[in-house]
Amino acid sequence: MMKYLYTLLVLTCLFLFGCERDDICTAETGTTPRLTIAFYSAENPEQLNPKNVFNCRVQGIGNEQTLPELSGAQSRQVISLPLKTTDTKTQYSIYNNYEQTDAGVVTGNEDIITISYITEQVYVSRACGFKTVFKNINITVNDDGDKWIKIIQSVNDNQILENENATNFNIFH
Repeated sequence: MMKYLYTLLVLTCLFLFGCERDDICTAETGTTPRLTIAFYSAENPEQLNPKNVFNCRVQGIGNEQTLPELSGAQSRQVISLPLKTTDTKTQYSIYNNYEQTDAGVVTGNEDIITISYITEQVYVSRACGFKTVFKNINITVNDDGDKWIKIIQSVNDNQILENENATNFNIFH
């Protein structure tokens, strides 16, 4: 009986201490980041006064799924947008004062932004695999004659998106 107990103890130790650091992908390990955009008042852009986008709704163009955190019509000062890793551009429809009537009629001011970039695959670890780093990011807004987005400003020149812990772009409205 003791022989089986020792064998079980040795096997348990080997199992618990046999894992290498690369075998586990923790939540703290950086994966493909989202693009973070903050909204500010266009009245005095030098002062960076945060300004809510009231009833803001964000929807990916060519993507019928909405992100749960961006699907409702809520006031927002910051949004984080995932970018396509298999393409060099991603488009989003961003509504200001979004409303949908019972009949399904959508009102509000819609601006469509196009985010263009270059992708690079970076090895993270054996357990986590690769993550995508986005370089040379540029955002433009389609001019439909009724833009609520006035200025789009990169926080850094030659914007590189490696993590989502900092704001990457400022939008003034």
